[in-house]
Amino acid sequence: MHELDLLIRGVIAGLVIAAPVGPVNVFCIHRTIAKGWKAGLFAGLGAAAADTLYGAIAGFSITFVIALLIREIFWIRLFGGILLIGIGLSYLFRPPKHRVEDGEDRGARSAFFMTLTNPTTVLSFLAVLAALHMEEHRPWWQTIFLVGGIFAGSMMWWAVLGAVANHFRERFNDGAMLWMNRIAGFAIGGFGIVALILARKGF
Repeated sequence: MHELDLLIRGVIAGLVIAAPVGPVNVFCIHRTIAKGWKAGLFAGLGAAAADTLYGAIAGFSITFVIALLIREIFWIRLFGGILLIGIGLSYLFRPPKHRVEDGEDRGARSAFFMTLTNPTTVLSFLAVLAALHMEEHRPWWQTIFLVGGIFAGSMMWWAVLGAVANHFRERFNDGAMLWMNRIAGFAIGGFGIVALILARKGF
């Protein structure tokens, strides 16, 4: 029963981490509207993989990795901010037509690195695991249930988000897609600018 409890708590943690509005949410919505539910789900898979990686670091209490991430938060924010600004600019100048060469694997990679370079992800996991009273040490095989739950919870969010976005997909013509590109570009680029400001101020 303890393993089931860890799995359920992991699902809750994955949902709580993935759900807040951020650049990856904007990215997955745009992918879904532009290319369909499958493309959005693949993007979510990349984000869930990064969530799971950070969840494993927090869940297995790999303290030296956590300390390294916190110590190098300036460079993580700097690199992550530049990456987000670059992605935002690409959306601002992207034509409204679908791009055939931009496949699902590219969306998954982009979402993975966008999530991985978000310094608040691992810190959020530490806070969520502490709130759920899951920060204590446990056998490694029990932690696997926790990490598996985090992946399942994160993927549940991306599947639901993609399904909702896909429901409105047919309402977007080329004109609407042009505005969607601009909104996504400004939103993702804006998150990047905020990351650079935080890096400069040392927050």
